[in-house]
Amino acid sequence: MHSCYIASMKPHLPLKTQGNTDVFLASILISAESQSLKFEDCQHSKAVGFESSDPNFSVRPDGSVYAEQEVANLSEPIQFMVTARGGHDPHIWETTVKLFPGHGPKISFPRKHQKSSSANGLRRQKRDWVIPPINVPENSRGPFPQMLVRIRSDQDLEKGIRYSITGAGADQPPIDVYNIDPVHGKMFVTRPLDREERASYHLRAHAVDMNGNKVESPIDLYIYVIDMNDNRPEFQNQVYNGSVAEGSKPGTLVMKVTANDSDDDTTANGMVRYRILSQTPHMPIPNMFTINSETGDIFTMAAGLDREKVSQYIIIVQATDMEGNLNFGLSNTATALISVTDINDNPPELTARTFSGEVPENSVNVVVANLTVIDRDQPHSPNWAAQYRIASGDPQGHFLIRTNPVNNDGMVTVVKPVDYEQNRAFMLTVIVSNKAPLASGIQSSLQSSAGVTISVQDVNESPVFPTNPKSIRFEEGVPAGTTLTVFAAQDPDLFIQQTVRYSKLSDPANWLRINRTNGQITTMAVLDRESMYVRNNIYEATFLAADNGSPPASGTGTLQIHLIDVNDNAPVMMPKEAQLCERANPRSKVNITASDADADPHVGPFVFELPSYPPSIRRNWTISRISGDYAQLRLRIPYLDAEVYDVPIIVSDSGNPPLSNRSIIKVKVCPCDDNGDCTTTGAVAAAGLGTGAIIAILICIIILLILVLVFVMWMKRREKERQAKPLLIDPEDDVRDNILKYDEEGGGEEDQDYDLSQLQQPESVEHIISKPVGVRRVDERPIIAESQYPVRPSLPHPGDIGDFINDGLRAADNDPTAPPYDSLLVFDYEGSGSTAGSVSSLNSSSSGDQDYDYLNDWGPRFKKLADLYGGGEDD
Repeated sequence: MHSCYIASMKPHLPLKTQGNTDVFLASILISAESQSLKFEDCQHSKAVGFESSDPNFSVRPDGSVYAEQEVANLSEPIQFMVTARGGHDPHIWETTVKLFPGHGPKISFPRKHQKSSSANGLRRQKRDWVIPPINVPENSRGPFPQMLVRIRSDQDLEKGIRYSITGAGADQPPIDVYNIDPVHGKMFVTRPLDREERASYHLRAHAVDMNGNKVESPIDLYIYVIDMNDNRPEFQNQVYNGSVAEGSKPGTLVMKVTANDSDDDTTANGMVRYRILSQTPHMPIPNMFTINSETGDIFTMAAGLDREKVSQYIIIVQATDMEGNLNFGLSNTATALISVTDINDNPPELTARTFSGEVPENSVNVVVANLTVIDRDQPHSPNWAAQYRIASGDPQGHFLIRTNPVNNDGMVTVVKPVDYEQNRAFMLTVIVSNKAPLASGIQSSLQSSAGVTISVQDVNESPVFPTNPKSIRFEEGVPAGTTLTVFAAQDPDLFIQQTVRYSKLSDPANWLRINRTNGQITTMAVLDRESMYVRNNIYEATFLAADNGSPPASGTGTLQIHLIDVNDNAPVMMPKEAQLCERANPRSKVNITASDADADPHVGPFVFELPSYPPSIRRNWTISRISGDYAQLRLRIPYLDAEVYDVPIIVSDSGNPPLSNRSIIKVKVCPCDDNGDCTTTGAVAAAGLGTGAIIAILICIIILLILVLVFVMWMKRREKERQAKPLLIDPEDDVRDNILKYDEEGGGEEDQDYDLSQLQQPESVEHIISKPVGVRRVDERPIIAESQYPVRPSLPHPGDIGDFINDGLRAADNDPTAPPYDSLLVFDYEGSGSTAGSVSSLNSSSSGDQDYDYLNDWGPRFKKLADLYGGGEDD
């Protein structure tokens, strides 16, 4: 969508003078590149009408602005609104035109002049009421409300008019900034205005009659707040940080400071100017920096910046409005911290012309000397960090100089062992420089090089075997006492006469001996290449050589004996066991091979053959060669009984002379299926377990059966014991075998000799038989012939104890001949002579008659007793 607008590209137009009454002031142009005012219509319509809010000025259809009457005051800028209306567009567009007085002669205009537009232009219509833009200074002191303008309609003489205003500042936020007298049309401002909060107001004035009918079209009211210098410049930061390299030339940009003024920047109220108030320190001069008064850019003003003398400057900058007028403008200050950055303008300087150190011979990674240096540049920066190099005196590279990162010192370190016998001292020339190159124009210091003297200290060095390890070759089987070689060491200490002694340090098989004085090696046993201590045909032994220095030093040497193989091991046949079918067939065969501990050429090809004795071997078996290392064993006869056979085979190697070995292979002959595999039955039969194995299996089976039998017998015996002595109660609840004696009270009865054994359960049949007649426990089973009595369960279930007692009671009631063990018993006589009287209330002689008929209700056993005592008068 194309937008339509009026743009103020050059809002400040000078007021020109013309010779006629219609003075041309400005032109609203269509050109987009022009810096004049421009209007662009979306519909590209040529019928565009312009209206000015100031009746003193008019705008023609071509955009030319003319003065319509005399302008009273030309000392202040004139500002008004221009409205554009398209021919077919109901919308309007507005822009502000601000005119400033020119430098020509004074202009005089007729008070009122109306000129019609050109033939092809629009006719200007007369307005009944027009209000020019209103300028109100901000921060006015009043009094309030303060009248701004009076709005009047030319119809107020004919009818009663009521005036009102609408818009932001009236009935829209901010509310009640302006109000109007509805009768007289006087508009007032109610409080001071602040241009920084709102620079302009656009209100509409309305005129209606007493019935609320619109009398005039609404008119636009434009109120502009005139700026006052009521705001100080404010720096964006209170402290600005900048930097400049030392040695910078005058005019070098250092930094920029910025201050903003909330006042109108098109007037002097908002035009800020900068200046430097102070500089600390004043070295080398008080005015090392200057500032652009309009932009705030700070530059160097003089040469001589030296970080080693002044590393930072503190600049106080002042910003003042009113174009820097100190009498009328408002000011503010900020601080600029300018750091002087380092450049490499100071080469490192060694603190001495010569340095010295000492190093023990054969030492490595030891600091032997320390070089100190001075550099005035920024510490721990590339301009300060020193690097050292050895210019001469160490052609073989024994030394290296490392830089200490903490203090920048040079540490002379020995990286390759030195030999006192070859060099007793070193004279080094050392040069020091920075990691960063020197700044242009800076010369290197004369003190950037020095000499370093390093003395070598002699120490007792260890004896050295010239050839280590030393290799010799011998055939295996060398007899004991054979001299192999002389393994002697040399003492590097040429200037000291010392004696070297030898000893054996490692001899895994204990085959060797070394002469203590001259290092001669002799054998103590036969050397065997096939020994477990020989690896890859090489046997290693380690010997120690020690001198008699102070302190003693020793060195080690390794002797490697390469043993040459001889044919001293007969071949061994594999496998030791095999399996064949009892009937000869092409698939029934055994592949055999051999292994030899010797090395080539004393191994294969092997020769396999069957011995001639016993004759049954060659009669039953045959062997055929497959290759140099393999042969096949087969049955010669069509059938052989299933059994395990020991078949001897003679194997010979290819040595010179060859060695042979008679080996036995156990062949299990068994019945086979159609595929030539042994059947399960046949495999078991052919397995041929030995007699000892069979006996062991039988013994295990017998022991298992005996254990099972013993367990069954034990269970039966336990069951019998449980049934032999049943109790009316659970044995776990029986407490009769546990007589608990709580205390001896004593002194009660004269006779306390009770037979407690009567209370205990008998343990055997003899005990029951030997008991006195008439005394029996009620819970014992009789062992002698008794009268026929119903058999009771041996051991009632605790849950059926009630039924058990009832069954016994019924049986006793129905059997008059029941034995006495089911009756009331007296267990013992309690003695006589008790001092206590009878506690019984019963008496054998009764003074009165007693009814014993209730005994008839007790069953057949009490019937006789009832007949004896219950006869009554009939008896």
